[in-house]
Amino acid sequence: MEYKTDSLLVHLARAGDEDACEKLVKKYYSSIYQYCLLHIYDPYEAEDLTQEVFTRFFSNLYRYKEYGKVKNYLYTIAGNTVKNYYKKKKDIPSEELLKSEDRSKNHVEEIGVRLTIEQAVRKLPEEIRETAVLYFFQELKQREIAELLHIKLSLVKYRIGRAKELLMKELEVKNYDEI
Repeated sequence: MEYKTDSLLVHLARAGDEDACEKLVKKYYSSIYQYCLLHIYDPYEAEDLTQEVFTRFFSNLYRYKEYGKVKNYLYTIAGNTVKNYYKKKKDIPSEELLKSEDRSKNHVEEIGVRLTIEQAVRKLPEEIRETAVLYFFQELKQREIAELLHIKLSLVKYRIGRAKELLMKELEVKNYDEI
């Protein structure tokens, strides 16, 4: 159903329907933003890149082939946008912690755990990190990741397993369920 709905929205967006464009943005904005944030580590830059992803998506909508999912196409654009960002910047991303208005103990602990996991993910080798981000944070299915990265499903499974191993080692946990 999702594929048919997205296909209809893309068709309407191509015809100039602003409501369809808005629905596509609302549907995928947060996941693309999270993807960018996990690569850039700066919420303001991630916001800018997310907007750039959607700008590129809509300006090149005529190129989109409807045999794939819109979500995968957006992740492809996001991945290229992040790569271009680093090519332009040509420096190592700084580690920036997100500041929270809500300083309640549970919220601070939750942010701390998430940041610890994100920092551990950042230490993974690039190809494993990309797979881990898509699987753990973006919650894509293994088959979707294989399609998106243009690799075999068995390689995706290997990279996810390797990511789990490395994360458990980095986070000093004995069982993946503790993460």
